[in-house]
Amino acid sequence: MIFKSKISLKVKGKNINRFIKRLNTKQIEVLSLKYINKNQIIILIYKEDYEKILKIKSIYEITEEEFYGPLKIKKIINLNKYLIISFIVCFILFIVLTNTIFEIEIVHSNKDLRSLIKDELKENGIKKYSLKKSYNELTKIKEKIINNHTDKIEWLEIENVGTKYIIRLEEREIITPNTNTKPRSIVAKKDAVIKKVLSSKGDIVKDHDDYVKKGDVIINGEVMLNEKPMGKVKAEGQVYGEVWYVVKTSYPFVYYEKKETGKKKDLYKIKILNKNIELTFNKFKHKKSNEKIILKSNILPIKIVKDSQREIKIKNQILTFEQALIKAKEQSISKMQNNLKKDEYIIKSKYLKSSVNNSTIDIEMFFAVYEDITDYIEIEG
Repeated sequence: MIFKSKISLKVKGKNINRFIKRLNTKQIEVLSLKYINKNQIIILIYKEDYEKILKIKSIYEITEEEFYGPLKIKKIINLNKYLIISFIVCFILFIVLTNTIFEIEIVHSNKDLRSLIKDELKENGIKKYSLKKSYNELTKIKEKIINNHTDKIEWLEIENVGTKYIIRLEEREIITPNTNTKPRSIVAKKDAVIKKVLSSKGDIVKDHDDYVKKGDVIINGEVMLNEKPMGKVKAEGQVYGEVWYVVKTSYPFVYYEKKETGKKKDLYKIKILNKNIELTFNKFKHKKSNEKIILKSNILPIKIVKDSQREIKIKNQILTFEQALIKAKEQSISKMQNNLKKDEYIIKSKYLKSSVNNSTIDIEMFFAVYEDITDYIEIEG
């Protein structure tokens, strides 16, 4: 009975009790009855009994008041059908759009390799405006591409970021033997104190802690015996030394920076009048947005927008002299470290001096660095 449609009726006429008796006679179930006055009542009946009441109403005036149950739902749907249809269409469109790939980025400097990967992806159904693949499908596609091009590709990764695929790969390097056999010596690339000498061919002529100037021979390719030349070889090895630098750095007392973090996301917004509904849980606090309308209703003030966002990190500082000095020292160290290779490092550092120049602090720092000082010079003749 809960799911049966009901209707509320206003009945108006003289001797209203006679009408109520007629309802009982015809076995019409009255779910509720309310007197407005002696000539008017409101009754609630099942919709299926409505036709019976119309047949016995005679002089009584019957007016429909309200519907209940499935009938009410149907009425609400009829009144709001365009809004409901628009919402359903938007929802379906949202599901489709969030599962569609709009951009494919292949991260590699080799143009020919990028073109090869693009063709392979296309053959495997990965292209613009195609539906997203499952994790297992992407794994199979990745393995297939690598197996097809083992001579060109070392490894490959397909990352799904929002509605974008980012493909990263490493090109396989085929090492060709070095056929250059010209005799040479290993010399110092810079002025330094030698800290380590590794040699597989040639005579080591400088020792640990020896001071050398740029161009001084460290591993001689001209082999000597009893101070007599015995032959010439291609010296092989590596030399590390302690090298010295003075680094100048300026740092502002008032510092404001808006910097992109590198994090990106494509999301969709539903815009209703002046309200934005972002379809995401992890929102960027600060961001740059680039919006593009995907769908717009000509009937309702609603539209779906694709928003390509980039996260922004804002740094706003007003520093004291001591704080700016610390920051300047940190920046000097970072600047020095960024110029070093994996096997190189700072041995020691020392703050030398500072000065204030308008809105910045200018400092000088000394660095002693453990550095590869290997260089080569061919032996003539």
